[in-house]
Amino acid sequence: MDGQRTLESFGYKQELHRSVATVDLVIYGLVFMVPIAPWAIFGTVYNSASGMVPLVYLIGLVAMVFTAMAYAQMAKSFPLAGSVFSYVGRGIRPSVGFFAGWAILLDYLLVPTLLYVFAAESMIGLFPGTPRWVWAIVFVVVNTVINLLGIDSLKMANRVFLAIELVFVVIFVIIAVRAINGDSLPNVGWSTSPIWNPETVSAPLIATALSIAVLSFLGFDGISTLAEESTGRKNPAGRAMVVSLFIVASLFIVQTWLASLLAGGREAFSDDEAGNAFFELVRAAANTGWMNAFFVVNVLAVGFANAMAAQAATSRLLYSMSRDRQLPSFLSKVSARQVPIAAILVVSAISIVLVLFFVGQIGLISSLVNFGALFAFCLLHVSVVWYYVGRKKSKNYLLHLVVPTLGFLIIAYVLFNADYLAKVGGIVWLGLGAVVFIVNKLRGRGVPELAEERAVPGEGVSPATATAPSSDHLGPPR
Repeated sequence: MDGQRTLESFGYKQELHRSVATVDLVIYGLVFMVPIAPWAIFGTVYNSASGMVPLVYLIGLVAMVFTAMAYAQMAKSFPLAGSVFSYVGRGIRPSVGFFAGWAILLDYLLVPTLLYVFAAESMIGLFPGTPRWVWAIVFVVVNTVINLLGIDSLKMANRVFLAIELVFVVIFVIIAVRAINGDSLPNVGWSTSPIWNPETVSAPLIATALSIAVLSFLGFDGISTLAEESTGRKNPAGRAMVVSLFIVASLFIVQTWLASLLAGGREAFSDDEAGNAFFELVRAAANTGWMNAFFVVNVLAVGFANAMAAQAATSRLLYSMSRDRQLPSFLSKVSARQVPIAAILVVSAISIVLVLFFVGQIGLISSLVNFGALFAFCLLHVSVVWYYVGRKKSKNYLLHLVVPTLGFLIIAYVLFNADYLAKVGGIVWLGLGAVVFIVNKLRGRGVPELAEERAVPGEGVSPATATAPSSDHLGPPR
């Protein structure tokens, strides 16, 4: 592949089906982040941000762009399916990479569970009296089948679900604009105060908004797990992460600005109203039929589209860590359709077990998911500086020092202020990872030492100092 290193140069064989174009990576990232994600949490964010919901997502874009750019830099040098496991392992050292992979594994293993629990709870609202576990299993089975059919099936499903979501975004814009222009709702009119209200903005509010905002964009990093299936020639995963982040942020800002205007300047939603605030605004601006339609689309987007993308990302991470001998070897088994079949089935089985255990505990799962992602992001930022400035002597201080340093400070701040239970659970998870790491060492399955990396154009390394991988150290033995 021109423009980026081949998989073989890292000592791996091409086992996954390389058929994902850059545009499909962007679509995958959008589906993972869910363009309509603000619908379900609009009332809660509205209360926390004093009505300035679009400001929250604008802050989120500014904060997360540093992390997206850090991912893009590492994806350029290491186009591997292991995401931060590969980036940190090759950027700093393999043992540190293990803990980065183990941390984000907490995120990736629990994200499908969180989505299934949330979707099952919503289905109870549509079909009262039905068991939650039945809906959860339906979501798991459908998503598993599509993932097992191959990456082409996943691409098609992503396109269909994204199209449905975007159609409803357009419908909402039309409904909102008509309501605002029609003077049909009290105290509703055009204003920029939801984006910036100097009378309300304060340092504590910005700090609160930052924590909410950063966590709202988790998911774009999943694009990196499809690196070994992409066909792009110039850092497709890195470019797709940045592009999808800007697109979804724009959609978030537009939708929440209009929804905030429909709220008519109210100070806050009551606890009973907050959960369905967005859908009630749609009902007030249109009718109950449209409200129900928006609710159904939201459930389908979370239970199928988002969970399907999460399952795909998780299975690729398990596959990559297994290939490097850090998880049981059977997880690297690839099917005739060139997908990590064992990893997909294991993710499905874990999701079913965890759904039954975590039903009704959405807050706890969310906290644990956030810890895993934020801890791994911190290590990612360190790896950019360590690899480019420390090892490759890059002179591009903006991309390889300033950007990752700012990204680290932002993510570290959010992690430091995370929920207490999330930090306790995260530390316990890292302790378990330390046990796995030691056991692997004792069994002679320590993280394999990796070869020196070749130079990639634009990294600040002269051809004379670049070292090609030695044939004696090309990846782990199979």
